[in-house]
Amino acid sequence: MLQSSAISLKLLNFASLYIMPVFYLTRKEHFNAAHKLYNPAWTKERNDEVFGKCANENWHGHNFELLVTVKGEPNPETGFIVDAKLLSSIIKTQVVDVLDHRNLNLDVPFMAGKICSIENLVWGIWHELLQHMPAGVTLHCIRLVETPRIFVEYFGE
Repeated sequence: MLQSSAISLKLLNFASLYIMPVFYLTRKEHFNAAHKLYNPAWTKERNDEVFGKCANENWHGHNFELLVTVKGEPNPETGFIVDAKLLSSIIKTQVVDVLDHRNLNLDVPFMAGKICSIENLVWGIWHELLQHMPAGVTLHCIRLVETPRIFVEYFGE
């Protein structure tokens, strides 16, 4: 019985050497942008009723906080799932540089023709980043904080 248990432990230890754990890494970035919530199929009155101050014809702005979480197994040579500088560069180039100090309704190609809700913005950010993820890294979650009380998370579903 003891011998059987010792063999099982050795097999377990041997197997654990070859099973890499999955880690999640989150990078936080920041951008400022203006937008308005407005459905062009509705009257001004209906937009005001549904969206309130957010339908302001003169726009309104937010200081957005963007958290991008990726997952993967660590590279045995570096111990990283991804080089954080590379991830930051991808986020900056593909998202922050496109959105920062812009009018989201007018200046951002991936928001063209969409109601500029935080949900639609997060979905657009996901698809901008997804195509640039390094090999071996999976985009896990996008969290976009619009105000201290409102944020949206998207997991690609």
